Order: sequence, then C-alpha cells, then structure tokens
Amino acid sequence: MFKVFSGIWALLLGIVLIMLGNGMHFTLIGLRGGLEGFSATELAIVTSGYFVGFLSGARLTPSLIRNVGHVRVFAALGSFMSAGLIAFPLLVEPWAWTLLRVLVGFCMSGVYVTAESWLNDASTNATRGKVLSAYMIAQTLGIIGAQGLLTLGDAQTSVLFIGASILVSISFAPILLTVAPAPKTEVTRPMPLRDLFVRSPLGTAGIFLLGTVYATQSGMGPVFGTLIGMTASQISLFIAMLFAGALVFQYPIGWISDRVDRRHLILAASLIAGASCLGGFMAGDALWPLMASAFVAGGMTTPLYALFLAHTNDFLAPEDMPAASGGLVFTFGLGAIIGPLVTGWTMEAAGPFTFWLVLAVTFGAIALYALYRMTQRPGVPASQTDSYLGVIPTASPVAIEAASAWAVEQAETDREGEPAPSAQAGT
Repeated sequence: MFKVFSGIWALLLGIVLIMLGNGMHFTLIGLRGGLEGFSATELAIVTSGYFVGFLSGARLTPSLIRNVGHVRVFAALGSFMSAGLIAFPLLVEPWAWTLLRVLVGFCMSGVYVTAESWLNDASTNATRGKVLSAYMIAQTLGIIGAQGLLTLGDAQTSVLFIGASILVSISFAPILLTVAPAPKTEVTRPMPLRDLFVRSPLGTAGIFLLGTVYATQSGMGPVFGTLIGMTASQISLFIAMLFAGALVFQYPIGWISDRVDRRHLILAASLIAGASCLGGFMAGDALWPLMASAFVAGGMTTPLYALFLAHTNDFLAPEDMPAASGGLVFTFGLGAIIGPLVTGWTMEAAGPFTFWLVLAVTFGAIALYALYRMTQRPGVPASQTDSYLGVIPTASPVAIEAASAWAVEQAETDREGEPAPSAQAGT
C-alpha cells in the first residue's frame, strides 16, 4: 500500500491544492456576486458558463495533449486558470464573469484529463481501485477545505481571489517536478446519446437530471445563502456540508449497491434526497436544519452519480463501456449547464427558497422514472453486475473509463472466488 501511494503522493497533493483554489472560487462567485448586486438569473448564467467550459475541455484536451504533450498542456492550462481567477475582482461585470467562468471551466476540465491520465498510468489492475478512491477523496477534501479558507478573508476585497489563484499556481509544482514520463492519452469517442438512451434509459435520463442537481447545489447554493442573508462563514459551512455528506455516504451506498437491484437503491436515494430538500424548504432560514438538509441532499447526489454509471454499465458489453462513459459525461454536462439557468430564473421569479423546490422536484422526477423503468424490464441480478464505480461528478472521461475497466475486473475476480452453486446449496 505504501509503495502504491509513494508514487502518486505528489499528484494527490497537487489535486488537493487545485481543489482548494477551485472550491474557493466556486463559492466566492455567489458571495461576491451578491455583494455586487448581481441578480439570481445573472449568477445562474455565470454558473452555467463554468460547465460550458468544462464540457468543452473534456472534449478538446485529448487533442491538445496529442499535439503538444502533457506537460505543456498542463502548465498552460494552469497559467490560464490562475490568471482567470485573479481577473474576477478586476472585471466585475456579469458578462465578463461568464467568459472567465468558461475559461476556468475549460482549464479545470483539461487539468482533470491530464492528471487522471498520469494517475491511470501510475496504477496497475491490482492497485487501480485504491488509487482512484484516493484521488476522489483528495478532490472532495480539497473542496471541503476550501470552504474553511473562505472564512480567512473578506469577499468584498480581492484577497480571497488572489489566494485561490496562488493555490492553483503552486499546485502544479509538486506534479510537474515529480511525475513519471507522460503517458499516451486516448479518450474514446462518446457514444451517441440516442444509442446510449436505448441501451440504458434510466442511466441516461437520470444522469442528465443529476447534472442539473449537482450544478444547482454547487453553483447556486452560495447564491441562495447570500439571498437569505447568511454570513460568509455560514455560506461556507453550507457548501462544505453538501460535500461532507458525499464523503460520508459514498462508501455505504456503494457497498449496498453491489448486493441489491441498483434501481431500488436509486429510487431510495432519490426519495431521501427529495425529502431532505423539502425539509430545507420548510426550514426557512433556520441555520442547523438547513445544514442538515444540505448534508443529506449532497450526500445522496454524488453516490447517485456513481450508481447511474454502474447501472448503465450493467447493461453494456465491456467493449462498449468507454464510449458510454464519454456519452454519460457529456449528458451530465448538458444537465449541469441547464440546471442553474432554470434555478436562477425560478429564484428570481418566486424567491430564493425555490432553490430547494427545484431540487426536490428534480429528485422526485428521478425517483418516478426509476419506478417506471422497473416495470419495463427486469433488473440485472446483483451476482451478475459489475462493481460499484466510486467516482464523483467532477471526474473526466479518463477516470471514468479507468473505473469502468476496474469494475469489470473486480466483479470477475469476485465471481471467480465464489463457491460453486452446488457447494452453496450444501452449506
């Protein structure tokens, strides 16, 4: 175990620092935008800009890497991202922030593709599961830690934006100074959405709706907090609770998912999340009930993402999984672009607490569609499914393809180790 992490510690450290900077900027947009008098709709457009850039970066970065190499792409994206972060307080206009968010999203997606290529190359079939888990935990801890850093400065000044830029700038040093030779990066062309939907209607529709949820939580959550009069430290805690819940619930839900029909678990998690959002709506501005709602709603969102990936793979041949992974990432990105726009419009039209209602309705739609799909075809027996993919919504197609390959191998290994049916019957 020590040997595994001795080769990737610098990459994990760099990812934590990147996520500290990116996590700070995500919450800062809502904080500073509210202080500047931006409307909910304007901040929704700014939020969606990030996911437009993120989706573009996932598609274009592999071509950039093939043309000029990992190191140059990594360094260039880091430089542009750092410059973009420090430019926010200099250009305090919604249109400028939207363009900057597109830039930051593009760079962040490219950073993920590059870093995950190195990470995948540094792991073997035996270690890939542990390496990917460590990578996802590092990302989540970075986002949570970023919320604590926001309490050290004033959002009305440039200090926090400068701090985020510095963190991103220094994050590349341990990675570029210690990584192994750059691997070859190939990302499979995404499966057409029509084919993807035919193969797995629930996986495709569910991950699209979940994209709207994730972007609304992470992007419009700070806007909601600002509009109801939360302090900066309370907003930071609110966002931290969304991701802390994901950290807590990911493993137990993953453990259960390998033992039951995943559609049942999708239904249950969606209903729990929807109920927690209704609880947040009814809580008004009561601080701790809001925090509890954020913890549960956020705690269901990330595992649901992994559940949809695993559920889709259960109906695919192994050779189709890489293309399906790219299609699911694209579908999730489309939802992430649309979600904040819808939420921002409803918050401006009917008040900030519709933030919770939009989330509750979306989770309810996921639950209803999961229930409907249970009537359309039988589920895959748990003994024949692939292993749960412990990935988070910020992962690029590189990590998801690697996780899919690991899930197939792990499931085959587990099945080979099971006693024969006759032996089971005799116990």
